[in-house]
Amino acid sequence: MLSDLNFSLQITTPIFFIIGLGFLFKRIGWLNDDFARMGSALVFKVTLPCLLFTKLSTTDFTHGLPTALVIYAFFATLFIFLLLDVFATKLIDDKADKGVFVQGAFRSNMGIISLAFVVSAYGEKALGIASIYLAVLTILFNVLSVVTLSRHLQQRGSNRLGGMLIAIIKNPLIISIVAGVVVSLLNIPIPKIALHTGEYFAGMTLPLALLCAGASIRIKEFHSSSVLYWSSAMKLILVPVAITLGGVLLGFRGEQLGVLYLMCASPTAAASYPMVQAMHGNHFLAAAIIAVTSVLSLVTTTLGIFLLKVFGMI
Repeated sequence: MLSDLNFSLQITTPIFFIIGLGFLFKRIGWLNDDFARMGSALVFKVTLPCLLFTKLSTTDFTHGLPTALVIYAFFATLFIFLLLDVFATKLIDDKADKGVFVQGAFRSNMGIISLAFVVSAYGEKALGIASIYLAVLTILFNVLSVVTLSRHLQQRGSNRLGGMLIAIIKNPLIISIVAGVVVSLLNIPIPKIALHTGEYFAGMTLPLALLCAGASIRIKEFHSSSVLYWSSAMKLILVPVAITLGGVLLGFRGEQLGVLYLMCASPTAAASYPMVQAMHGNHFLAAAIIAVTSVLSLVTTTLGIFLLKVFGMI
């Protein structure tokens, strides 16, 4: 039992400390809002795309792909999304909150927190599985977010929807994913100097992203709101439990089940905030969901890993 707890803490504690240091450094003046904003932009536009491209471009897509895992995660996420959207439609009154609630409950911060958890749990060798999972689910997350925000804000057919779809296509993560897969499938040679340069940028991703995540946390966003805490509870407890339980019933075990859990148990994606703001939803609620889930996920993820380890699933 103690060894299982130690295993769980070794995965989540380093992430907790780096996020905590980002929060502390902001409070003592070593970091500021400009650093958090520009650092997050650098991660989103440069270092994370480099990480995804280097991993995917060197992945053999003809052998050993986690096809069953990715297909299951795709349809499980889609099913959960539909349930959440029905729940929001029927039980949430303010239309500006409906899509924000749905996005906050299903959209995971896979590119930063999930990858950090996976590397902490299984090392660099698991990045191949995680990157392929991330490649498929990132596209799905972006499309479903536009769908729910547009539907509940009654923006179907609007210019704003078209603009958001163009933004998805121009998303640096999606571009790097497509480029990496194409390079791998066509067996296009990459100069070693370019690959090594990309790996240096990729190595910056997780520590920089976690510091910026910590620096971006604002205690004042933890305001009292039933929608806030319902969305957070679903993101941190109900959604990962449902998806992981489905994976267990389908026979996933070990590293694949661990990756599945860690990818869906992370907090709400930071990218959900600018999307809500651009589409004139309740961006204050979006920011609060990100803040609450970012802090509490460190507890819920540790507990989830501990239980999976105790029952011999991972």
